[in-house]
Amino acid sequence: MRHWKAYFKFVKPYTKWILLTLAIGMVKFGIPSLLPLVQKYVVDDILLNQTLIVSDKISHLIVLLGICFVLFVIIRGPIEYARQYFAQLITARILFDLRNKLYSHLQRLSLKYYQNTKVGEVISRFINDAEQTKNIVEVGMMNVWLDTFTLVFVLGFMFYLNPLLTLVAISIFPLYALAVKILYKRLKKLTKDRSAALAGIQAYLHERIQGISVIRSFALERHEGRRFQGINGRYLDKALAHSRWNAWTFAVINTLTDIAPLLVIGYGGYEVIKGNLTLGTFVAFFGYLDRLYAPLKRLINSSTILTQASASWERVQELLEEPYDMTDARDAAIMSPGKHGIEFKDVWFKYSEQGDWVLKDISLQVSSGQTVAFVGMSGGGKSSLVGLIPRFYDIQKGTLIVGGKDVRDWTMESLRNQVGMVLQDNFLFSGSVRDNILFGKPDASIDEVIAAAQAANAHEFILSLPQGYDTEVGERGVKLSGGQKQRIAIARVFLKDPSVLILDEATSALDLESEHLIQQSLQHLSQSRTTLIVAHRLSTITHADLIIVMKNGMIAERGTHEELMQIEDGVYSQLYNIQNLNV
Repeated sequence: MRHWKAYFKFVKPYTKWILLTLAIGMVKFGIPSLLPLVQKYVVDDILLNQTLIVSDKISHLIVLLGICFVLFVIIRGPIEYARQYFAQLITARILFDLRNKLYSHLQRLSLKYYQNTKVGEVISRFINDAEQTKNIVEVGMMNVWLDTFTLVFVLGFMFYLNPLLTLVAISIFPLYALAVKILYKRLKKLTKDRSAALAGIQAYLHERIQGISVIRSFALERHEGRRFQGINGRYLDKALAHSRWNAWTFAVINTLTDIAPLLVIGYGGYEVIKGNLTLGTFVAFFGYLDRLYAPLKRLINSSTILTQASASWERVQELLEEPYDMTDARDAAIMSPGKHGIEFKDVWFKYSEQGDWVLKDISLQVSSGQTVAFVGMSGGGKSSLVGLIPRFYDIQKGTLIVGGKDVRDWTMESLRNQVGMVLQDNFLFSGSVRDNILFGKPDASIDEVIAAAQAANAHEFILSLPQGYDTEVGERGVKLSGGQKQRIAIARVFLKDPSVLILDEATSALDLESEHLIQQSLQHLSQSRTTLIVAHRLSTITHADLIIVMKNGMIAERGTHEELMQIEDGVYSQLYNIQNLNV
């Protein structure tokens, strides 16, 4: 019940439209239900009426056909269109709202969630399972009620024609109820199993496509093909188990459905022979029998569809109920642009409750406008430390102050608006060069975009591209070199114009020529900003106001380049001398 209440929040804004569609649907299904009565009238009152001459029978028939033409063609056509259109409109709008809610929710989930969840699993719930949920409205809130209305409407006519024959016709209804109760409970579980297996395929496929270059470089195509066959085979097993049970369900239901006409033919024919039932009534009754069991079979089929939709909605709901690791405080303030200092006070941090401490007792003050570099061996906690500043994660102990307030006292949006990051592997989105630079400031003019590109030493190479700023970069920027991608990433930070700048190994993967151009851009970018640099190449950070040497999650040394080089057997001086020897 909790799951349905959550779904009805998406349905509530369209309640009036649903009621209107149901009203139109009642007319749409009610009109065909009159046809057996027309048949009865034709047989008993026209064809078998011995008091009418042939010309009168023909005139009566023509009048009847005229009325039926107006009713079944002129009136029913627009009603059919309106019912179908409104039904599709409502379900499309609800699905639109649901996906918007899902996307907004995904945007607010923490990085920790995405580190522990396969992307393909998320996409499967967002696309496949969300699509299935539209049947809850289309089938559950419209078709089921309309078929129930048709069932009651038809039963009313049947009881009017012959109550006893009607009881014979519906005598197998209890068997229907028993079949539904037994068969559909297992069908729901099989549906969820199939959906989970499909999500497994999507997760595997997404990951392998992203890493196709690795697969090619190790010549693992055959090996990966065999692994995919195993995953695909598991989905096949689940799909076939679902199909077998579904087929068995329909076999039982259709067999039960075929019993009713036999009972009606037997008893109804007997009553006509004895003269207790007119031929027209028998014909009309048999016509109603089809209109009775057609909606009944649709109701049974709706049970199958709703079972599948319910299983899909539960998977979507599980995603929607994924808690946020971090939220804004109720009285969180909005950080304004300006010169903001940073202070770590006895900060301890780990990525999970069960994990080891990544940062231990970090105390550090960075004045506004100061440039501080973090160096040390891999795994020392450098990137983890700078990732705390835009509040990608929350610390467990201590205090982190940015701009005079604890980071948790700022809204996350305003805090991150004042922090610009250039990473070693900056992500470019599919789209044009212009689109990617505009991530820094979506409403910027083309002149601002060009100015940012010029400041990042990117303008000249962009103009040399086939369509200049409108050149498509491909997925993840695959059509550009590493240096070109990096300069576009720097350009979008120039466009953002943040108060705090974080450079996380921004040049470590580049050739010397590209590094030289980008170093010029970064020095220009870091002027008058509070700047934190994570670097492996120590020659690139000798100008820093303060250098922090990280080791095993702690600060091992701190000072300027000159001060650290004077420490005998110091970590920094040893690293610097080794790198210079290797040059």
